[in-house]
Amino acid sequence: MNKIKKDDTVEVISGKDKGKKSKVLRVILKENKVVVDNINVVKKHQKPTQQMREGGIIEQPKPIDISNVMLICPNCDQKARVGFKFLEDGSKARYCKKCGEVVDRS
Repeated sequence: MNKIKKDDTVEVISGKDKGKKSKVLRVILKENKVVVDNINVVKKHQKPTQQMREGGIIEQPKPIDISNVMLICPNCDQKARVGFKFLEDGSKARYCKKCGEVVDRS
């Protein structure tokens, strides 16, 4: 189970986009990286192909390390560290270490 999941709202804590908040689009587990919407956007020169008739310069978000983002807790609306605990029914859940509330269940 990961501390950051797809569709979580995160804040970047280091790098050129420090302080920006956005939604996680994709998590790459093997590389410990996440792709965040409108964060670490680079320009790529694209040649025309069969699928994309027009070439040109396109912008796309690149992955950043998972250690450079922190989860924004939906309950207290602050960036917080994430922990895991087992609930009474035996399921494992993520929780906010600031407010102690459960973020989501797995």
